[in-house]
Amino acid sequence: MGLFSWKKNKTKEEQKENTSENEQELVDAKESEIEGTEIEEDVIKEDNNINVQENNSNENDDITSEEVIEDNDDEEEEENQIPQEQEEGKKKRGFFGKLVKGLTKTRNNILGGVDQVLSSFTKIDEDFYEELEEALIVADLGVNTAMTIIEDLREKVKENKIKDTAGVRELLMEELKELMKNEENLYEFTEKKSVVLVIGVNGVGKTTTIGKLANQYKQKGKKVILAAADTFRAAAIDQLAEWSNRAGVELISQQENSDPGAVVFDAVQAAKAREADLLICDTAGRLHNKKNLMEELRKIFKIINREYPEAHKEVLLVLDSTTGQNALQQAKQFKDIADITGIVLTKLDGTAKGGIAVAIQTELNIPVKYIGVGEGIDDMQQFNSEDFVSALFEE
Repeated sequence: MGLFSWKKNKTKEEQKENTSENEQELVDAKESEIEGTEIEEDVIKEDNNINVQENNSNENDDITSEEVIEDNDDEEEEENQIPQEQEEGKKKRGFFGKLVKGLTKTRNNILGGVDQVLSSFTKIDEDFYEELEEALIVADLGVNTAMTIIEDLREKVKENKIKDTAGVRELLMEELKELMKNEENLYEFTEKKSVVLVIGVNGVGKTTTIGKLANQYKQKGKKVILAAADTFRAAAIDQLAEWSNRAGVELISQQENSDPGAVVFDAVQAAKAREADLLICDTAGRLHNKKNLMEELRKIFKIINREYPEAHKEVLLVLDSTTGQNALQQAKQFKDIADITGIVLTKLDGTAKGGIAVAIQTELNIPVKYIGVGEGIDDMQQFNSEDFVSALFEE
């Protein structure tokens, strides 16, 4: 098709569509044949320029639209991430504030004696170490833990060539962080299909701990099922039912005095059928009859291993930190009965004996995994040694 034929067709279409004045000018010039070749060439050139500009404009519009869509997607993603990060940061800061406040009595108990020793001596000698060791023992860290800390301090003082007692406080803080430091994979069970047995004597906050853990992991998007396998304690099933309602998770239970093994069996079948992430089982706490308790736990483990061999097994021992050295003795007794994978320390906000956390982890080599510093449903969190010692020293 020739240029003019094309132009003629084009201009007729543009007339119908009420196009621009420049395009109409070309149509008039073509139909009347009044205008000369020069005008036609100018109009054609101008029209070509317009077409090129329109094409470029359309291409730019397409690119700009894509960029705007991508930018909007990125902005939406960032907007969603920022509030989530801010919320997590607020929760972390909020819990640390509770930890600082909750450890006030423990802080006064430990650092009160330690600071008194540090201020009473101007030089580091044998008398200084003896007084410092005694202060740590009195603060419920226990004899063995206190001796371990003092021996390590002696070496660090020599290595760092510390001459005055003022430098010992910082070394003590570093030593406690080192003793309390946990491995990074301690909470791997929360990312696997897991069965968590919660054990402990009656009255330590076992049922409350289960409820708080269930709520915590439900909030993180995990599917949680609870099993009421403490069938002998009066009201234990009712208490767990109340916590399951508060956390919004399913509870598997039977009548009071029923077989705990049967409850666990039903719970395992439910966890498998519903593809639950965590099955958390309450258990009896009759430590005064260790033989029966041992047999009961052995039976429960046998059922879990037989019916759900692919699941990860976790055993959490709940201890009341207000009992101090008694909590350490309970941990030793339960360690003889079960393969404990972690400690839950409750009621840290109401005691001066929080130093027991250091003693348990140091003497028994069992990691503290969770701590509770209040009665609220969000007042139990994963244990962080850095935060704990920093809160202890109020740094």
